Amino acid sequence: MPADNALLAAGAGFVLCGAAAFTLGPLVMRRLPEPILEDGDTKIRYAELAGEGVATKAAYWCGATAAVAGGLLGWTLGTSAGLAAWLMLAVVGSVLGYIDARTKYLPSAITWPSYGLVGLALAIGALATGDWGSLLRAVIAGAVAYGLFELLFTVVRRGVGYGDVRLSGLLGMALGWLGWGEVIVGLYAGFFVGAVNGVVLMVAKGYSRKDMLPFGPFMLLGALIGVLAGQPLVRLYLG
Repeated sequence: MPADNALLAAGAGFVLCGAAAFTLGPLVMRRLPEPILEDGDTKIRYAELAGEGVATKAAYWCGATAAVAGGLLGWTLGTSAGLAAWLMLAVVGSVLGYIDARTKYLPSAITWPSYGLVGLALAIGALATGDWGSLLRAVIAGAVAYGLFELLFTVVRRGVGYGDVRLSGLLGMALGWLGWGEVIVGLYAGFFVGAVNGVVLMVAKGYSRKDMLPFGPFMLLGALIGVLAGQPLVRLYLG
């Protein structure tokens, strides 16, 4: 069932997110500082992702994914207090997902400032509606998600990089504003989709673990699934 003013919000999300990611994606990539690599590690330079001849591809990819995500978020959330934060995250996520898929790095120069932008949008939403409970839940969920991924990174160190740890808190915070059902489904969906993709690639193309795609794009897709299907799935599970 669509949310209040769903058509208006979906249209705004589609247009605004698509245009913002199309414009800002290549611009940001050209200006990102390079990480300090460990001995023997190599990566594609961020600036090369938006260099001459490839900038259009990056712009269209970021713009298209952000537009689709923004439209779906608008349809689901309507003109609710959390919409602005999620539309920001759609733009940021499209750029981060593209960069991670190409370089296997999630630049902290994008992730850390996004905490401030999304957190500020949620705080303004709480101030406008008086829904301080949702803001508190968002903070707690962000801390829980960050702690969980920190534990996975420390204990398991397989398939999870520290860029994923940083991203987890941002996604947990945004999902937490909506509810614990969205948090659980959104985080779990990332692992599930990533695992399915890994199995398919290993069976179909003979990939090994070291050939797998980075986890960031799956985390972002999982978060979107959490928004779209979190509450219905929780209600279904609880009967």
